[in-house]
Amino acid sequence: MSSEMLPASIESTNVEEKLGTSDGEEERQEPRVDAGAEPISKRQLKKLMKQKQWEEQREQRKEKRKEKRKRKKLERRQLESNSDGNDRKRVRRDVARSSLRLVIDCSFDDLMVLKDIKKLHKQIQRCYAENRRASHPVQFYLTSHGGQLKKNMDENDQGWVNWKDIHIKSEHYSELIKKEDLVYLTSDSPNVLKDLDESKAYVIGGLVDHNHHKGLTFKQATSYGIEHAQLPLADFVKMNSRKVLAVNHVFEIILEFLETRDWQEAFFTILPQRKGAVPAHKACESSPQDHQSLPEGWDSASEGESCRDNPVSPQKDEQGQQSSPVLQ
Repeated sequence: MSSEMLPASIESTNVEEKLGTSDGEEERQEPRVDAGAEPISKRQLKKLMKQKQWEEQREQRKEKRKEKRKRKKLERRQLESNSDGNDRKRVRRDVARSSLRLVIDCSFDDLMVLKDIKKLHKQIQRCYAENRRASHPVQFYLTSHGGQLKKNMDENDQGWVNWKDIHIKSEHYSELIKKEDLVYLTSDSPNVLKDLDESKAYVIGGLVDHNHHKGLTFKQATSYGIEHAQLPLADFVKMNSRKVLAVNHVFEIILEFLETRDWQEAFFTILPQRKGAVPAHKACESSPQDHQSLPEGWDSASEGESCRDNPVSPQKDEQGQQSSPVLQ
């Protein structure tokens, strides 16, 4: 009897094991999305839950970022405040303003093509920005403002009408400033500036001419019977490129000199590196091998002349014509 019953008990045990196994598999396979879909593991389910939570918290994260930005902005303001509690804007009002007048003469509008007008506009923008942040800002004048320049500014820089600390006039500078106060800065002048007189008005020619109109600003100064002078560039600087300075370079050099009272420091702070500027005394001490490697347009004779006592000796170009450093 027991031997006959044994297979039945073994069979029932096997059935129970199969049932237990199927129950475990069902537990591992849960949960299902639906009857027809593939089973999702617990790991995949956790990922879905996290993604859903991430989407739900999107707005909260946005608000947290806003709060963080506000907090950082407040911290920056506190750092920018000085010990007296004055912020940078208040400090900016306490700068030592110079009485020196610096004029950009824009009466050459008809001599320039639109491309050069746009360059002049950018140079004027640079002058305005530098004067606003200078520790000794000048009395900035823009005269003979009109024509192509004004049209270009109206189209591309409408905010110029709100510029501060600048006198923008349609009149010629000779109508606005006394003749005895005017000094025209032109590289063709035989007079070399040694210092700046803050009671004077220094005029910079607003002309981008690529040397097409050499001597024009000097002729204008002499025709109006006003003083003229050139910056003492040759006294302090030897450059490997053409001695042409943009309007903003002249403007910034004067701002720098008003702060440091040192021409050499002013020149080497402002002049672009591409000009290859070196101190004049070092250029004079250069070896004969250096003279052999001069850039095109310079020869050893002209190099020697620039080191002599006369700092404004005209250089000779390849055609034998005389040319002098241009302030433009």
